[in-house]
Amino acid sequence: MSFILNALIFLVTAFLIFRACRKGGKWDRAECRAAFRYFTVQSNAFCAFSALLMCTAPASRFVWMLKYVGTAAVTVTLFTVFLFLAPSLGSLRPLLKGDNLFMHLLTPLAAIVSFCFFEKRGLSFVSALWGMLPVVLYGLLYLYKIIYAPADRRWEDFYGFNKGGKWPAAFITMMAGAFAVCMELTALQNL
Repeated sequence: MSFILNALIFLVTAFLIFRACRKGGKWDRAECRAAFRYFTVQSNAFCAFSALLMCTAPASRFVWMLKYVGTAAVTVTLFTVFLFLAPSLGSLRPLLKGDNLFMHLLTPLAAIVSFCFFEKRGLSFVSALWGMLPVVLYGLLYLYKIIYAPADRRWEDFYGFNKGGKWPAAFITMMAGAFAVCMELTALQNL
């Protein structure tokens, strides 16, 4: 079951990212770069890569830890969609439409199920903290790109984390959320 779920995670995500990087039927570097601004795409790409590695080297502890970090990242994506973005937009519907259904819900659920129920090895508290790394790194990148980058290289605040200059509160909330996700995954892994 682990192999099947990991293969599906990889194949579906690879297809969706390939499609996101095309415009007018051709590969478009600008479209690809724009897609990879989003934590959703980055977390799903990382999870898909780790899922592919799990298909080829399931016995490796390093690969298993990469799968855990990828699972934690897409789980943060799932919870961010349901607990922050949907209330901000006033609707969940556009966040679960088309490709977003996979990137925001189905792929994260497949990663959670495969890691927590079919790839059990036990996870310590210290090892669990590695799951926060993608959120920490992306949080710092996002902060730079919306506040400190030169004006012509900035991103719009598409997640709304700096509304009213409240970046510090958003950053702390995201870190706390990532920590909670890591502890939840650890609890499920260690059942």
